Amino acid sequence: MITARVVDAAQRLGGQPAYLYDLPALDAHAAAVRQALGGIELYYAAKANPDPRLLEVLAPHVDGFEVSSGGEFAHVRDLFPRARLALGGPGKTDAELGLDPYRLHVESPAELRRLKRLGVEADVLLRLNLDVEVAGASLTMSGPFGMDPSAVAECLPLFDERVRLRGVHAHLASGLEAAQLLELAAEIARHHPKEVNVGGGMAVSYTDPGHRFDWEAYGKGLAALKRPDQVLRVEPGRALTAYCGYYATRVLDVKRTRGERFAILQGGTHHLRTPVTKGHDQPFTPIPARVGREEPTTLVGQLCTPKDVFARRVPIALEAGDLVVFEMAGAYAWNISHHDFLMHPKPGFVYLD
Repeated sequence: MITARVVDAAQRLGGQPAYLYDLPALDAHAAAVRQALGGIELYYAAKANPDPRLLEVLAPHVDGFEVSSGGEFAHVRDLFPRARLALGGPGKTDAELGLDPYRLHVESPAELRRLKRLGVEADVLLRLNLDVEVAGASLTMSGPFGMDPSAVAECLPLFDERVRLRGVHAHLASGLEAAQLLELAAEIARHHPKEVNVGGGMAVSYTDPGHRFDWEAYGKGLAALKRPDQVLRVEPGRALTAYCGYYATRVLDVKRTRGERFAILQGGTHHLRTPVTKGHDQPFTPIPARVGREEPTTLVGQLCTPKDVFARRVPIALEAGDLVVFEMAGAYAWNISHHDFLMHPKPGFVYLD
């Protein structure tokens, strides 16, 4: 449900494609998550949306940031020179291994050996790839991510006074509810060292935008798992910022092709790639909202590809000149989109304070 202030901001744009970020809403949501987690450490996964204004809102509520490249590291370090950064991701270069994060998430024995050859000091979490059932996940982080027990065992003798083992990291899946994530966290925290990062993966529903992950239950469950001498850490991304972002644009044309009705919007998935990436219909609100003339309509963009689709066969009454405001565009949206395809203009960015 979009608010009146978002509608007003979209109307003032005159139909030009733009991202709208509701900063007070983000601040309130992050504060509620922080309170629900209590003594559990909270890191924000910057890959979800590294927009500086969003990071500035999140910074007072988080214990640190998770970054996944040298570029993200430099970006966040420049904004927050004293912030704790955890550097993860497979395929790190020597230059990335030579950085100075608060924690380095090591993905393989070979990566750990390269780190030692560089002669740098590092505090390491070993990333685990556990053989556990993850039912209902929208995405499982297997394959190249993390290590199985034999690879972990190969790493253990390599640690010394310069390259220090601090604990484990295990982001196993995405799109899970609190009870499911707690089962995974219990499996990890029960058998591993004093510092345990159980990752992100909190469910965000694009088919039911009003649904929210149960942070209260998750915080209480993690508190019950945590030993007195143990650090437990989570690193959500999408679940923190998705709800604060909107993508507003206008209808350029409405046409029928072989009996199917299409609304062609200015912009496209080169601005908002989320629905293509996730394979869903992006929730949206039409302005104005017409009642009584709804027809199944597929909303597409300006790109020369049949994959440039926001939503398929949605019962809606749209006309050329109408505005469309896509919701839940605050994460994995602009920053993962193929911006330069066809060289259309970039969208605007509006921050609602």
